Amino acid sequence: MALQTAAAAARAILTSLHEIMASRSGAQAKLNQVVDVIGEKLDSEVCSIYLLREGMLELFATRGLNQQAVHVTRLAVGEGLVGTIASNNETLNLAEAAAHPDFAFRPETGEERFHSFAGVPIVRRERSVGVVAVQHVERRRYEEVEIEALQTVAMVLSELIANAGLIDEDDSLGSGMHMTGPERLQGMSLVKGIASGTAVFHQPRVTIEQIVAEDIEAERQRVYLAFDKMREQIDRMASQAEFGVGGEHEEVLLTYKMFAYDEGWGRRINEAIDSGLTAEAAIERVQQHTRMRMRQIDDPLLADRMHDLEDLSNRLLRIVSGQLGTAASLGLKGDAILVARNLGPAELLEYDRRRLKGVILEEGSLTAHVVIVARAMGIPVVGRLRGLRGKVREGDLLLLDGTQGVLDVRPTPSMVETFETRFAKNRERQAHYATMRDTQPVSRDGKRVAVMINAGLRDDLPMLNLTGADGIGLFRTEFQFLVSATLPARERQTRLYRDVLDMAGDRPVVFRTVDIGGDKTLPYLRHDDDHLEENPAMGWRALRVALERDGLLKVQARALIEAAGGRTLNVMFPMVTEPWEFDAAKAVFESQVAFLKKQKKLLPEAIRYGAMVEVPAIAEWLDVLAPKLSFLSIGTNDLTQFLFAADRGHPKLAERYDWVSPAILRFLHRVVTAVAPFGTDITVCGEMGGRRLEALALLGLGITRLSITPASVGPIKELVSKVDLGEIRAAMDGWVKNPPPNMRAALTEWAAYHCIECD
Repeated sequence: MALQTAAAAARAILTSLHEIMASRSGAQAKLNQVVDVIGEKLDSEVCSIYLLREGMLELFATRGLNQQAVHVTRLAVGEGLVGTIASNNETLNLAEAAAHPDFAFRPETGEERFHSFAGVPIVRRERSVGVVAVQHVERRRYEEVEIEALQTVAMVLSELIANAGLIDEDDSLGSGMHMTGPERLQGMSLVKGIASGTAVFHQPRVTIEQIVAEDIEAERQRVYLAFDKMREQIDRMASQAEFGVGGEHEEVLLTYKMFAYDEGWGRRINEAIDSGLTAEAAIERVQQHTRMRMRQIDDPLLADRMHDLEDLSNRLLRIVSGQLGTAASLGLKGDAILVARNLGPAELLEYDRRRLKGVILEEGSLTAHVVIVARAMGIPVVGRLRGLRGKVREGDLLLLDGTQGVLDVRPTPSMVETFETRFAKNRERQAHYATMRDTQPVSRDGKRVAVMINAGLRDDLPMLNLTGADGIGLFRTEFQFLVSATLPARERQTRLYRDVLDMAGDRPVVFRTVDIGGDKTLPYLRHDDDHLEENPAMGWRALRVALERDGLLKVQARALIEAAGGRTLNVMFPMVTEPWEFDAAKAVFESQVAFLKKQKKLLPEAIRYGAMVEVPAIAEWLDVLAPKLSFLSIGTNDLTQFLFAADRGHPKLAERYDWVSPAILRFLHRVVTAVAPFGTDITVCGEMGGRRLEALALLGLGITRLSITPASVGPIKELVSKVDLGEIRAAMDGWVKNPPPNMRAALTEWAAYHCIECD
C-alpha cells in the first residue's frame, strides 16, 4: 500500500468523501462515487457496500464486482462473510475468503476470482446497518493501516446513509432480534420478580452528530481537556473513603488509573483525529477497535480489563461531548429494564417507577444499597452478569426473571409468548392475593398471625392499605441517610417519621435506628482511621457506629420522640451483641425524653424498646436481656450469614446456605424457647419470612409475627389460612430434635400432603 499511515490513508479518503457528501448528487450516485474513492485510495480491486433493508443485507454499490448484482444480491444477517460481520458487529480480515466456514458463494457477483477479503461493519447507534468490504485477487491479509482506514470510512458512511434515508431506521433501532439472535444470560438473583422491557443504559452512549472535523487542532485540544477532567475524576474516586486501601476496589481503581494515563490510548485517539475525525468520532473509532479485540480475548481476567477500558472510553466520550446526564435525566419513554455496571440507591430513585420494570447489573450483591431499595420498590434485579454491555444493546427487548437470575436478550417470538403466558399467570396470582387485603391471617385452628411489611421510604406507605398488612414491623431509617448527600437534619427526620406514623394510623410501626457503616458507607460519615474493613458486614456499623457517634443517635432519638408525641413509639436497635449496648442505646433515648420533658414538648404515651437478633452471641444473653425488652426481632439475612460464616454477597457462597437448615431452625427454636417465660413478642423481619416454605417452618417454631416485603403479604396470608399451627408445630418439634437427612424435602413433603402450595 502506497500510503504509509492509517491517518494519511483515512484523511485522503475523508477529504474526498466530504466533497461527495456535500454534492447535490442522489444517494445512489454518492455511494457509487464512494466505492470508487475507497478502491482507488486503498489500491483495492473490489470495494462493495451492503446496506440493511427489510432485515436483509443488500448490495447497494460496488467497484470490481458485476454491476448487474447491485440491488439483486441479498444476504440474511448471519449469512456469508458479509452477514457474519453484520451479525457479530466485528471485522473480518482473510487471506482466503473461501476457507472461512461462513463463506457463501454468490455466482451473480463474479467474485470467484478474488481470494483475499476484508470487511468492517457500518455501525449506527451501536447496531450494524451495513458492511463495507474490499477484495483482491492476491491471497493476503490486509494491513492494520488499511483496516483502520476502512473503519474510519465506515463511520462516515453511517452518517451518509442515515441522512440519505438509505436504511430503515427500525432496522438499526428496533428490537435487534435479527441482529445477533437471542441469548440467555445467567446471573445472580438479587430481587425476585419477572419483567419485560427495552434495554436502557443508566449511562447512555453518546450519539455522535458530527464525524468529519473542521479544525483538527481544536478537536485535539478538546480531547486533551477531556483527558485532564477524566483523570481528575479517577483520582478523586481513588481518594474517597469508601474505596479505602487494598482489596478489590483498589485493584479496579489502579487499572482505571493505568488506562486513564495510558499514552498509547491517547496516541491512538490523536491519530484518529489526524485522519480528519472529530474528537467524539475519534474516541468512538478507537473504542470500536477495542471491542473487536475484546471478542478475541479468551482470558477472562484480560477481558475484564478490556471492559474497564470500554467503561473509561464511555466516560471520556461523555465528558468531551458534554452529555453527562444519566438516562433518568432524559426520562424513560416506555417500559424499561435499566442496564448498569453498578448503581447507587439515590440514582435508582431518580427513575420513573411507572416505567422502570427491572434492573440488571454487571456487578451487584445481595447486600448492596441499591438492592435493598429496589426490593422495597418491588423492582426485580439480576446481578453478576459479566460482560453485560458487550451482549446487550440500547433498545434490545429483554425478558428478566429475577427469581431464577436469568436474562433473555432479543428473545424469539415463541420465548416472548411463553414469558407473557407466565406473566399473565403471575398477574392472576397477584390479583388473587390482592383480594385477601381485608382478610385476616387466621390459621385453620383459629390462631391469629400478624403479617406486617418492611419499609424504608415514604413511597412505601401506601402499601399498608393496599396489602391490608397489620403494620410496619421494620422501618429502615437508614434509607433516608443513604439517599442524602449530607446528614439529614433533625427536622427533616422528624417530618418523615411523623408522616409514617400518620399513614399507619392505629397500626404499629417499629423504627429501627440507623444501620449504616460497614458495607453501607456514607461519604459524609468517615472512619477515624484509614483501615479498610475486610469484613464490612461484621465491622463498624449499626449500633456500633451510633454509640460511638452518639450525636447521630441523639438527633435521631429526639426526632423519633417528637414525631411520636401522643402515640406509642416502637424503637429497635440493630446488631445488639451484648446487653450493655442495648442499655447504652436506651439511655440515649431516655436522656432525650428527659430533655424534651423539660422543654414541655408532647411526649409519646409509651416507648417500647426492642433489639434485633442478628449476631449469634446474643443468644447467650437472652435470659439477661429479655426482661428489659418489649419485643425481639430476628433479622434472618445477617443472622444466617453469621451462623454459616458465608458472605451473602459472595457469588460462590450466596447459595451455600439454606434457610431451613437444621442449624438455623435449631438456633431459632433456642431463641423462642429462651424468651418464652418473659412473654416477649418475637418477630421475624428478614427475607426468610416472605417465602412460603420458610414461613411454614417459622410457624412450626411458634413464631406468629412476620414482617416481610409488601409483595409477599398476600401469599403469606393465604399460606396461614391453610395451616393448622398445632400440626406443623408437632411436626417441627420432631424435626428439631431428630433432623431428617433433608429438611427442605421433609417440609415440602409435609406441605404437599396437607395440600399447601409452597415456593
